Amino acid sequence: MNTKDLSIHILGEKLHLDASGAIYWPAKKALLIADVHLGKIEHFRKNGSPLPPVLGLKNYVQLDAVIQKYPAETLYFLGDLFHSELNSEWKRFENWVKKQSMDLVLIKGNHDIIHAQAFENLGIQLFNQLKITPFLLNHEPIETSAFVICGHLHPGYRLQGKGKQYLQLPCFYQKKNQLILPAFGAFTGHYYIQPEEGEQVYLVAENEVVSL
Repeated sequence: MNTKDLSIHILGEKLHLDASGAIYWPAKKALLIADVHLGKIEHFRKNGSPLPPVLGLKNYVQLDAVIQKYPAETLYFLGDLFHSELNSEWKRFENWVKKQSMDLVLIKGNHDIIHAQAFENLGIQLFNQLKITPFLLNHEPIETSAFVICGHLHPGYRLQGKGKQYLQLPCFYQKKNQLILPAFGAFTGHYYIQPEEGEQVYLVAENEVVSL
């Protein structure tokens, strides 16, 4: 699936906001992705939800597409890469990792409860947060003097139409010192934001990103 991106500038750095929910940072040849939640489908299936296992494949199709699109050398996962404890999805994830030629880095999120050694055995570097000037990469939005790029919220926005009609879309959400990515993973849900004056919303509409 071809997606269009929207270029923005923050602190002198050019960032491409991709309709997949990823950010490409060309100066660092880096992809930033938040909240993939791999294994979530299998987690719910294990607990009795009648979800088709094919739903989990969508995450890998989208990951492969965005990796092919941009000349990245490092992929930073901004937390909640794997939804919960180990399940049958882990083997599929292992096989996917073995095919990658780029460096993989995980900024740990609240759902990343699998032992660090399991990720490290796959060659994935782990951090609680990571400063790459001029940004601080973190899972959750935090108040700090640095500009934070993060995820966790799964931001979405409701466009109100005539009457009671409305459209719900994922979005990138830029606050004074934060840029919050939409959830990359399928089957993740949204937290609908109400931006304040001076904040910026970039909607993911169809296969492109548009400034609200």
